Amino acid sequence: MNKFVEAHADNIHAEISCVDRIIFKGYSSLSWADNMESYLSYNNILIKDFKKYAQSLSHRLRDHGLSMAHKLDRPYFKPSGKYNKEELAREIAAKDNITSGLVAVMSAIEASPTFKMVPGEGRPKLINASIPQLCLYYYFMIPEFGLMHIRIQTWLPFSVQIYLNGHDWLARQMDKHEIKYHQADNCFIWIEKPEEAQKLADQFNRLKWEKVLPKFAKLVNPLSPDEFCANYYWVLDQVEYATDIMFKNSADLDALYEKLLEHSIKCFGAKDVLTFLGKKFDGRFTGDQINSMKKRHPGARVKHWIRNNWMKMYNKFGSVLRVETVINDPYSFKILRHGKRNGELVYGWFPMAKGVANLYRYGEIGFAANHAYLDALAIVRDDRPAKESLQKLTEPVRRKGKSYGAFNPLRFEEIRLFQSVMNGNFIAFGFQNRDIRETIFGGAGSRRETARLSAKIGRYLKKLQMHGLIAKVPRSRRWKVTPYGWQTMQAAIEIYNVGWAQVIDRQVA
Repeated sequence: MNKFVEAHADNIHAEISCVDRIIFKGYSSLSWADNMESYLSYNNILIKDFKKYAQSLSHRLRDHGLSMAHKLDRPYFKPSGKYNKEELAREIAAKDNITSGLVAVMSAIEASPTFKMVPGEGRPKLINASIPQLCLYYYFMIPEFGLMHIRIQTWLPFSVQIYLNGHDWLARQMDKHEIKYHQADNCFIWIEKPEEAQKLADQFNRLKWEKVLPKFAKLVNPLSPDEFCANYYWVLDQVEYATDIMFKNSADLDALYEKLLEHSIKCFGAKDVLTFLGKKFDGRFTGDQINSMKKRHPGARVKHWIRNNWMKMYNKFGSVLRVETVINDPYSFKILRHGKRNGELVYGWFPMAKGVANLYRYGEIGFAANHAYLDALAIVRDDRPAKESLQKLTEPVRRKGKSYGAFNPLRFEEIRLFQSVMNGNFIAFGFQNRDIRETIFGGAGSRRETARLSAKIGRYLKKLQMHGLIAKVPRSRRWKVTPYGWQTMQAAIEIYNVGWAQVIDRQVA
């Protein structure tokens, strides 16, 4: 159980973590210009005839879509306007009561990677290029996976995209194991046995995708291996991993959600988001970190970008708080595998690639990131408990016959101390005396001055401990902020900032 669930346990029914939307990409070995030229040469096809050859294959892929739709009496059309293809497919499936098989085939003209013929030395050559072309979207209702789509570009090299939804897959697994649930779109509002459901959800990341995906590709690509190298190499193009906190009623989440949004957009910076993703912020980080909050019906969402990956938080259907990690670029993460280091084959931590066998690691990273994010939000609570905690903070405490002074939330020195121990860098690993000393007083001067400041910080930490704001990490010299400490110190900081802002406003008026 994460800290956020512990902090709001009375208002929460359950939590579930699983892959949400996932996009696989299938690439042929002919996706590179040099390989395509070799393939043409092997089949005695001149490069100048590439367009004619590619066009003949393209017509067969287009006709295959038309034929399949006609044979199964399913619609084949080009959506007009800005229709969402998935929503349109769901409407068609519901209207025609389709529980298995083809739902519809939709066409679209989209820029996709292919080849372009350009002048070369003595003869033309092919180069990789992105060119608008006909793409077909096949929507299927698969008993095991629910609604899914397979997109194929109808021009060489016929790359394939497969979209699945982990929540739909989990719903069917729960049906099989007779676990009751309430589902709205791609979200569970209530689950009868959440612990058992979580065990099922974890199995999605371990499916034999290398065997599953080629079967789907054959549904949309009628070409034989002799005509075209249709053996695809599969990668994970995008993985969304979601953690849903199901509240017992919408009123409890509504009262909290605005505060969660405000805290996320104001308090989470590059260091925090990197920490959530299991990385440390240092001088080697050269990317951008962007926070964004958008209002949308029926609420709002906050989004944090780190390069091409991001984290999101939003309110689903009024009673589910969703935190989601989206991984597009896995290479900044590590995975335990065999690899070469200093010319030798070793087993260790190496950058993670997009291979489908790594999906389990995507899940581990997404789960850890979502729960670290929620842990950091655990300090955002109802006002009444915070007020009671602040009242205790302003009173001295006695421990083992010794008195420890009170804190004054309106003193800058106290607020600076609170902010220092709550630094986002310390969430994962805690902090030492030296960390707080350098945060407050900067780099050390003389040895004598360092010793004096260390002793002063030691007294501060002892006082924080006696008030229950921090606790010692067992068998170490590190400290961590307690859940009570997060709640109390955050309330003190907010009162200090908001309180003085109001005083200044009144003086200016």
